[in-house]
Amino acid sequence: MTAEQVKQSIRNVPDFPVKGIQFKDITTALAKPECLCWMRDELVNKYKNLGITKVVGIESRGFILAPAVAMEIGAGFVPIRKPGKLPAQTVEVSYAKEYGTDVIQIHKDALSADDVVLIHDDILATGGSMAAAIELVKKLGVKKIYVNCLIELEGLNGRKVLEGKADDISCLFGIEVDE
Repeated sequence: MTAEQVKQSIRNVPDFPVKGIQFKDITTALAKPECLCWMRDELVNKYKNLGITKVVGIESRGFILAPAVAMEIGAGFVPIRKPGKLPAQTVEVSYAKEYGTDVIQIHKDALSADDVVLIHDDILATGGSMAAAIELVKKLGVKKIYVNCLIELEGLNGRKVLEGKADDISCLFGIEVDE
């Protein structure tokens, strides 16, 4: 399995969730065991020796691989969710995205100053949700922050939005927005 084969397994959905957005649907790649295993293994190999203590997944597609990676590298899993989904005290951040605004939250006690964190999501587009997640994690005072997305939508400059906000930013592969 190669990055190109996984890339070819991703479906384009035009005009979702709103007109003008070319949505990259990873569910078609996730449905193929060989693609799913390749993505998990790539993430595990990249992050297994970095002292990561918590893998933070962003709702909702960040929840798919983040727990699997956490288990493989011996870390805990922490969810970042939309308002009203976490039962204890939370910290929140609002942010702009391509088609509106949103709010995300994390439990106040989910991370500590001793944690080395990997924040994971499926796609890096304009960088808004990941920048908000980084801001949220920083509010809890962690030691170090790594950022990973499976796919970077090249040409939307999401990586530029994140520059200087995390210790490392990586994506498994890039896709042109119109591919």
